[in-house]
Amino acid sequence: MPFKITNFSIIPQQEQKFVQPVQLRYFQDGNERTWEAVKSHDSVSVLLYHRDKNAFLLVKQFRPPIYMTHNRTCTYELCAGIVDKEVSLEQIIREEIDEECGYAVPLAALEKISSFFTNVGVTGSQQHLFFTTIDESMKIHTGGGINDEQIILEFVPLSQAREFLFDENFAKTPGLMFAFYWFFERDERTVK
Repeated sequence: MPFKITNFSIIPQQEQKFVQPVQLRYFQDGNERTWEAVKSHDSVSVLLYHRDKNAFLLVKQFRPPIYMTHNRTCTYELCAGIVDKEVSLEQIIREEIDEECGYAVPLAALEKISSFFTNVGVTGSQQHLFFTTIDESMKIHTGGGINDEQIILEFVPLSQAREFLFDENFAKTPGLMFAFYWFFERDERTVK
């Protein structure tokens, strides 16, 4: 267990920093309906393939909602961040790679995979997924996040990635799973 969690409790939130609970009211086929939702930011994420290690670089984080509902202390995720500033998506993900993982990636090295909607029943946020290759010459610091982030970097060797993908002992996100599938659909020999 990488994180020790104690005194966990659920407290109704009065002020929101990143999300805002709302009730939606609308008419569908002439019938009035309501829906509970949460307004939140869109996000960017990136599948990082480490050329020197022949492995994917993932981040492990403590996610309180996963702990609340499934008692898991960490999730395996792609390097990611919210879209909360007026710069390109590529610039945001480049900054996240630096902050979370400690690598300097040129903007031109980022390849857009796709965009999709996540958590469609609650937030309807859009995630923009990228891919890039890194190596040790790009390493500028140890990573681990900034401010109060606590991020553990985890390498998953390419030779073990398919097994990891379906191993339910590792809590992981759909974006990570989709990115792995995308990678495996490509000709793995084309990775630069």
